[in-house]
Amino acid sequence: MRHRHIHSDAARVATPSRFTRAWARSRPPGIAAGLVLGIMAASLSAALSTTALAQSQFDAQGKVDSTLPMLLQADQMIYDNRNNRVIARGNVEIYYSNYTLQADKVIYERGNNLLKAEGNVRIKEPNGAVISTNRITLTDDFRDGFIQSLKIVTAEDARIAAARAVREKGDTTVFERAVYTPCKACEDNPEKAPTWRIKAKKIIHKKSEATIEYRNATFEMFGVPILKLPYFKHADPSVKRKTGFLVPRYGGSRELGATIETPYYFALAPNYDFTFSPVFTSKRGVLLKGNWRQRTRNGRYEINLAGINQTNKKTEFTTSDDDFRGSIDSKGIFNLNEYWSWGWDVTAETDDTFRRFYDIDNVLTTDRVSQVNLTGQRDRNYFDMRVFSFGGLLLTDNPASESLVLPVIDYNYIFSDPVLGGELSFDTNVVSLTREGGADTSRIVSEVKWRKQIIDRRGQVLTPFFSARGDIYDVSSNFVDQVTGTVFTGGTTTRGMVTGGLEYRYPFVKHTASAAHILEPIAQIIARPNASGQLDIPNEDARSLVFDDTLLFDIDKFSGYDLVEGGTRANIGLRYTLQRYNGGYVRAVVGQSYEIAGGNDFQTGSGLENNASDFVAGLYIQPMQYFQFIGQARFDKDNLNLQRTDLAASFDYGPVKSSVIYARLDSQPGLGIPARREEIQTSGSLKLAKFWSLVGSSRYDISGSQRIEDEIGIKYADDCFALTVTYNESFIRDRDIEPNSSVMIRFEFKNLGAFDLDAL
Repeated sequence: MRHRHIHSDAARVATPSRFTRAWARSRPPGIAAGLVLGIMAASLSAALSTTALAQSQFDAQGKVDSTLPMLLQADQMIYDNRNNRVIARGNVEIYYSNYTLQADKVIYERGNNLLKAEGNVRIKEPNGAVISTNRITLTDDFRDGFIQSLKIVTAEDARIAAARAVREKGDTTVFERAVYTPCKACEDNPEKAPTWRIKAKKIIHKKSEATIEYRNATFEMFGVPILKLPYFKHADPSVKRKTGFLVPRYGGSRELGATIETPYYFALAPNYDFTFSPVFTSKRGVLLKGNWRQRTRNGRYEINLAGINQTNKKTEFTTSDDDFRGSIDSKGIFNLNEYWSWGWDVTAETDDTFRRFYDIDNVLTTDRVSQVNLTGQRDRNYFDMRVFSFGGLLLTDNPASESLVLPVIDYNYIFSDPVLGGELSFDTNVVSLTREGGADTSRIVSEVKWRKQIIDRRGQVLTPFFSARGDIYDVSSNFVDQVTGTVFTGGTTTRGMVTGGLEYRYPFVKHTASAAHILEPIAQIIARPNASGQLDIPNEDARSLVFDDTLLFDIDKFSGYDLVEGGTRANIGLRYTLQRYNGGYVRAVVGQSYEIAGGNDFQTGSGLENNASDFVAGLYIQPMQYFQFIGQARFDKDNLNLQRTDLAASFDYGPVKSSVIYARLDSQPGLGIPARREEIQTSGSLKLAKFWSLVGSSRYDISGSQRIEDEIGIKYADDCFALTVTYNESFIRDRDIEPNSSVMIRFEFKNLGAFDLDAL
């Protein structure tokens, strides 16, 4: 406990005045009133224990209780009745209403109601802002005042330094000969100029408006003046949303000419806002964009609008004679209750290339998918219903690329009680599909599944399983599949499939000083009759068959419901896992599938069309945290020629970050892949210095000897500023979308926003 020494010609504990009592009972309008109250209240507490006051001052959460009297602590208290003042000296601390003041000395002059704090003054406000100064004086109305040689650090880490500050009207502070910066001081050289700062004759902080204004200001980078700002204004760093202009974006291209986008943000209410973003182009006119966002009690949604009346139109890329091009897209999600939700993601546009041409979508976007969904999940029940609209965006797309699904329904139920000691589940899928250039198809598929895992004393794992499935399909008319050439007849088709099987695994485990080794042979036998009705049902959802190690032990290897695997099949594989105790691991899988009896329903080129399938292998390596490798491959069963491979590697250590993705797939005419596909994609960054990095990426079509997209750039980033300069080349060509190159320069200033500059 601190000691108090009272020195005065007439030292005494004064009876509190009526004014003092009133302030002790009321909530102060600000820090000034609180501090004055503290000095006044201190004259009442000379005979009280400081420790006792400290214990009663804080609530259960450890915060200062503003309903209790002020807490004042100091090494020495002086009651100078001759000069009508009270002096607290030495490690002075004042607490009130979550404000804290620390100083070497605090003086309260009773006659003129002035409060002065001197020497290493530090004020912490409830919002976390810290004010540091050598001297502060508050005037007699306990709101307005001035601070000499002031420094403020806000809760958001912004800093204001000033020669003098004056508080006006309780919530406005005027800083004279001031400097503002959100940049931290250099640890090695605190006197070094920050990355950026704004020097001004006056900086005006209005708390009620949450704004910071600058008069006669200069913007400096690394201590060098680069821009004069007679008047400048931005939101307080504590503000998350406020009406006003956002940082503009400048750019240009051969097709659009010079462009400038000037977004204006409307903070209309706490739960909704609107951003209006006109884009002025020298060759095409004005593109108008708007974004509406709203949160409700049970969800959120947004609507995006874009449109332009082109002043210079090319007729070869549009499907109409209108000059207007535009789009609307919206997405949302809402909770109906704790179990049910619904939402949508919908886009409508006047033509296929509008959104890519005006850089609303990525130029590599090739499909347009819109949907509305209803989802429910509770305990062991799952229900999902979706309505889809599919469309292709490329010139090479045929009418079959357009389709509507009205709707697709998936329902899954897992029984809570075991049946014959195993898990019983029920699945249903319902689809109604309409396709341009094809036929209307409807189906309902229901399936019951049962499985049970048994582990014997030796560690052998046996998993018997059983399923029964029934399908009903209705096709509206005869039509020819445009991919396979198969002729389908209209009408109603039914089919069923009963499947039974057993999976066997026997893991062998070996522990060493640094790792655990697991060698696990796996065998699976699946018995079922031949599939029927395959030629009467159009294949809409089972075209994407990728036979690799992840598919080896699937009971039905088709990706969708429209094709069903029949016949008796055996799957055999070997899995090895090395699990290091430090977290690293290696996993390798190799195996083959065999058609033992019955028909084979797989297309040529899939790797499963023969009685003995191609070999599949997978290798997954992560020896340490900063390196990862994934390799998947399929080899010809006769000569081990590579049929398909997918490789991915990532490296992140020290100054280097990189990733490589390589894919190769031989032709599969039966699955709509007429020629071999081979592509490689790379990206990476190299840290050149503390704040400097080199970044780049590339995507190349090896089979077509075609560059798709390249990008290289350099980036500077510290705690308050980032600069990225990127050169990009795109080689996509589709109607009005042509190969293009651009340079993008992006500035990001903490608390001010970002600035984009695109150049040819």
